[in-house]
Amino acid sequence: MMFADLVDIDDFRQRLHELGIDVPPDASPEFGASIVRAAQPVDGLPELIDSLCAECVTLQPEVRRAVELILLP
Repeated sequence: MMFADLVDIDDFRQRLHELGIDVPPDASPEFGASIVRAAQPVDGLPELIDSLCAECVTLQPEVRRAVELILLP
């Protein structure tokens, strides 16, 4: 049986914090993504995004939106 990881906004914020990016708890996905984009390049961010986009990971809608915005060219 396969179990999917669920990533909520608190998990996502914690993972970003571990990379040195602090996103306020009340930040919208748009604002959080703008903070991440402004901080680039960030070591470990591509790997984090890759792991979040893996098949076995379920993202809450806020996290999915933030990831989509971070990936915009």
